[in-house]
Amino acid sequence: MTLLAGRQARLLRSAPVSAWIGLILIGGYIFVWALAPILAPYSESQIVGVEYVPWGPNFLLGTDYLGRDMLSRLLYATRNTIAIALAATLIGFLSGTAAGLLAATIGGWVDNALGRFMDIAMAIPQLIFALLILTLTGTSITALILVIAFADATRVFRLVRAVSSNVLALDFVEAARLRGEGLNWIMRREVLPNINAPLLAEFGMRFCFAILFVSSLSFLGLGMQPPTADWGSMVRENAGLIVYGEVAPLLPAGTIAVLAVAINLTVDWLLYRASGLKA
Repeated sequence: MTLLAGRQARLLRSAPVSAWIGLILIGGYIFVWALAPILAPYSESQIVGVEYVPWGPNFLLGTDYLGRDMLSRLLYATRNTIAIALAATLIGFLSGTAAGLLAATIGGWVDNALGRFMDIAMAIPQLIFALLILTLTGTSITALILVIAFADATRVFRLVRAVSSNVLALDFVEAARLRGEGLNWIMRREVLPNINAPLLAEFGMRFCFAILFVSSLSFLGLGMQPPTADWGSMVRENAGLIVYGEVAPLLPAGTIAVLAVAINLTVDWLLYRASGLKA
């Protein structure tokens, strides 16, 4: 454990400034996600004053159109949006990776069947598909996560299948087959360790897209429902203030942009490390 900790410490010390910026920002978001109920001065749906109170000592970011504290809403929105986006990304990524590995390793009719199914799914625009499913099933958190996970899984499947096919053509995989290694061994021990770099980059990108997808659906009224706060619904609720020069709608939009930049800075560094490139 001591050696592992020392190795991780050396790795962090060697990280460039851009990676440190990304790590610090992500750490801040994790801090808010974990402690939002403690950090927020009010609950996320509590009406604490009149509508559109300007920024001041009582309400640091003012109030919204119902008189709810904007700072509290923003903190809870961070927690809610990240939780849903992360759950959807994990489900979609794991299922897409498993399906892609199976399709590439088994080949034949399994590869054709999964490939054609994913082609059909990818041909449907994600937003239209999500709007249709959520209109039919209702806008529950579970339905929202599963819809986004399915949309992500189709993209992950195509990437994993492509990079796995390249690895499966190499000599060491053929040697493993000649040794009599089973399907699980080949996927887990031969293919998966050799596609970590593109998977890492894809995970970061999928997580960013999941956040944008959740926010887009909430902006359209089919994401998280009131009084639950999330970034997309906060933009929609306060969009009218832009006409008067207020920045309230830009606060949740800015948090989305900052998180996306932080994730990309961190993933770029991790991808560089995983790829084995040298400076």
